[in-house]
Amino acid sequence: MHKSPFYKATRHYGANMFSIYNHTYMPTTYGDSVAEYWSLVNDVTLWDVTCQRQIEISGPDAFRFIQFLTPRDLSKCKVGQCLYLLLTDHDGGIINDAVLLRLQEQQFWLSPGDGDVLLWALGVAVNSGMDVHVHEPDVSPLQLQGPKAPHVVKALFGDWALEMKYYWLKETMLDEIPLVVSRTGWSGELGYELYLRDGKYGDALWERVMEAGRPYGIAPAAPSAIRSIEGGILSYVSDITRDDNPFVFGFDRLIDLDQADDFIGKEALKKIKIDGATRRLVGVDIGGEPFAASNGEFWPVTRNGRKVGHVTRCLFSPRLERNIGFANVSVECAESGTELTLQTPVEERSAIVCDVPWFPAQKKIPDDL
Repeated sequence: MHKSPFYKATRHYGANMFSIYNHTYMPTTYGDSVAEYWSLVNDVTLWDVTCQRQIEISGPDAFRFIQFLTPRDLSKCKVGQCLYLLLTDHDGGIINDAVLLRLQEQQFWLSPGDGDVLLWALGVAVNSGMDVHVHEPDVSPLQLQGPKAPHVVKALFGDWALEMKYYWLKETMLDEIPLVVSRTGWSGELGYELYLRDGKYGDALWERVMEAGRPYGIAPAAPSAIRSIEGGILSYVSDITRDDNPFVFGFDRLIDLDQADDFIGKEALKKIKIDGATRRLVGVDIGGEPFAASNGEFWPVTRNGRKVGHVTRCLFSPRLERNIGFANVSVECAESGTELTLQTPVEERSAIVCDVPWFPAQKKIPDDL
């Protein structure tokens, strides 16, 4: 298992539970996940997400190779831009979802969810006939997330960080610390990611960010499952699996079947589009007492006594004051208002299909900041 350059700092600041994500220790709580949630939606939080182990793809054929990995048309992706994309297999199944960062014309980073994407990309490269170099660079991301995140980056970097467009990046230095800063994140709130490019500065970067954030109530936190579900933000392995294709999630905008370039799974996705998806991921409002914790496994979903799918993630939302979640169900059960029943380990619960997100992602930095 890998330890991040921020591991010592996270322990010092109170991280008391870790998970393994991409073979890396990832903090999952600093003692009170609900308190961390309120810090995220009201103030600003700092997350160690080194577990987003970067995959660098460079070389003369880097762009052509990246395009071969994804059904999203990348022809308009400029240097300095980020894109959310899917990586698909030969049968249209989703290998992973990732954020793509284009640093140079022929230099890209993939920031993936949980899964051995590096090994997969290396395997694809072997017989691709393309001149590319695929490796894991010395890069360790932090996420700075919450409505007051812009205040903190302004204190750290100046006005250019406020002027940065959503899903764009900039290579920069913070004194002697080399960074890539992007306006991205997994929170649904205003946020940035700070990609440390030299692990020896882990402690120094953590402390600089915490110092800049103290006037704004900064708190260390783990990625918030509550806020991600509220915002309709999906998680690979939980909400998205290898058995799913992009049409299950309504990800049509991430697929260009008419582009001239070939990509893995193109013919399979053409057929799936013609035949129509048989399943959909939907939001569900769930009745009963507040869940004490998120589900640790898929829970069966039935309708009129017949199994029609499963709950992927669910939990209690403090702001909504009710249980919410996602369910992967037969397409005939996906219409908003459909009544379902889910089976927890101890009881049945009623559920109603609903629109997502419950709270839309925040993208616009206030003009008066």
